[in-house]
Amino acid sequence: MIGAVNDFAGPGDVVLCAAGSLPGDLHKLWRTRDPKGFHLEYGYSTMGYECAAGIGAKMACPDREIYVMVGDGNYLMMNSEIVTAIQEGVKFTIILLNNHGFASIGGLSQSIGSQRFGTRYKFREEDTGLMTGDDLPVNYAENARSLGAHVIEARDINSLRAALAAAKSVTKTTVITMETSILKGVPGYGWWEVAVAEVSDIDTVREAYADYVEKKKKQRYFL
Repeated sequence: MIGAVNDFAGPGDVVLCAAGSLPGDLHKLWRTRDPKGFHLEYGYSTMGYECAAGIGAKMACPDREIYVMVGDGNYLMMNSEIVTAIQEGVKFTIILLNNHGFASIGGLSQSIGSQRFGTRYKFREEDTGLMTGDDLPVNYAENARSLGAHVIEARDINSLRAALAAAKSVTKTTVITMETSILKGVPGYGWWEVAVAEVSDIDTVREAYADYVEKKKKQRYFL
């Protein structure tokens, strides 16, 4: 999806993102051709920044196409700013990657043995009490339509490319939705020191703690 948007965007267009795994993926994959073409709020990983910032970016650069790339978790944090964009007549394009949860924090949870607890939008199963049931029936396309946006539902990369072309000619804020896998990502991340519980009844947590201890031995401190 990143490659398709990057290929379609013009040299002066802007990609905008903020939190989750997507900024790291954009760092690796996006090829910027303009000093102002890459806008990431990643210092504080501010979830919900994207839709609001799309308005500001378009107001600052009305001659550029603004492409806001956002996951479904971040989109739910502050999608209400789409209403502001419609009210003020500010047009930008939101590419909404729907992976039914939180990929970044889910990956971190898995890395420390916690098995992605609470990071997927799934029903809780009555017999086990675990949130491992069917995906929640959240309809992001209908949600965006209800806020006044023009919506295009992409099914694959070819339909995403067609959606990007169609969105460029629309005069109001447009949301393109597409489903993605929560388990697929761009490799190449370094070790992130996050403390793991020393005592646990869960085998994967105990295994993660043993790995944590070994990696701590390899740390080097620089003054």
